[in-house]
Amino acid sequence: MSLKIRLSRGGAKKRPYYRIVVADSRSPRDGRFIERLGSYNPMVPKDHPERVVLDGERAKHWLSVGATPSDRVTRILAALDLVPARRIPRQTLKNLPGQKAQERAQEAEEAKKAAAEAAAAAAAAPAEEAKAEEAPAEEAPAEEAKAEEAPAEEAKAE
Repeated sequence: MSLKIRLSRGGAKKRPYYRIVVADSRSPRDGRFIERLGSYNPMVPKDHPERVVLDGERAKHWLSVGATPSDRVTRILAALDLVPARRIPRQTLKNLPGQKAQERAQEAEEAKKAAAEAAAAAAAAPAEEAKAEEAPAEEAPAEEAKAEEAPAEEAKAE
């Protein structure tokens, strides 16, 4: 018999309240269960103490016996440091793009970068030309200053 630690829904319409239960994996969601471990109330704020009420010792026992928690219960148990957190949910792995699609996306990204670099180079070229035109005007006074210094040196030599 495979065991699951999962949520069993209760409460009114649009006002959910869940019990955290250990049940046979073949039994219905709100049906027969083996043991009630606690409760989960998603309607209260996240920092409220009554949001998750759980008997941690019993949860550890059922995990050691081999019960597998559902995705939501895994997140609840991970928040209480009873199990390690899953990085990627199982459903997300199924929806990842294939290898070729990832390669095409990477090529498209590289093409965008190359186009952006070309546009930046084209925008920088007129700015460089404008600086080149201004540069000779700045160099000319520097040459004139050298010419003025030269006669002063000749006067000292005489």
